Amino acid sequence: MSEPVEDAARLIQEANLVSLPVVDSEDRFVGLFTFDDALEVIEAADSEDMARQSGASPIDDHYVSVGVLRLVGARSVWLMLLIVAATLTVNVMQAYEATLEEVTALAIFVPMLIGTGGNVGAQSATAIVRALAVGEVRVRDLPAVIWKEGRVGLLLGVMLAGIALAIGSLLVGFDVAVVVALSVIAICTWAAIIGSAMPLLARKVGVDPAVVSSPMVATLVDATGLLIYFSVARMVLGL
Repeated sequence: MSEPVEDAARLIQEANLVSLPVVDSEDRFVGLFTFDDALEVIEAADSEDMARQSGASPIDDHYVSVGVLRLVGARSVWLMLLIVAATLTVNVMQAYEATLEEVTALAIFVPMLIGTGGNVGAQSATAIVRALAVGEVRVRDLPAVIWKEGRVGLLLGVMLAGIALAIGSLLVGFDVAVVVALSVIAICTWAAIIGSAMPLLARKVGVDPAVVSSPMVATLVDATGLLIYFSVARMVLGL
């Protein structure tokens, strides 16, 4: 039949089967797909997903035998794409330069906010990529996934906002601390939604979900998180 080999391997794993029959287009038996075959396929698929989730191209050979230039080539393409995408963050900072000049204390918390947002988004993306790989979610589950991950991000944001409020109050005063705390809640919620939606949308358009996981999500959340932060600052502080 024409079922993808990875799907067959996952079926053997999930159903605890020893083997699956392989038939041709006319349902004639041509061989067996065994448990050993499935292990090799799953190992290769997981290795590929791990490479793409870290922002690198997969390499089939043993790591020790791979040359330095080949490793550079596997990693450099994605890093170049990501550094170009990261210019969105620079543009946002430049657009809100006047706001930063008026309240310089806001700049102190930029690394913390974009780092936290990136981490939350990466956690959601990793969870959904894994769930897609093992067949726990489908593209049609996108609304339910967004609803669940949005609530997860909101609760995480509320928890982290308490810490941000306490630290901010000690460092720069209560007003700016409130801006930071509210921004943490909004950014964590947004990051969880983006992180969970992007792999599913990628699958929808035929792109490997692992490609748009952690690094890509973190880069996108960095720029949009700053937009949220400075928008909240303008509303709360009346800038």
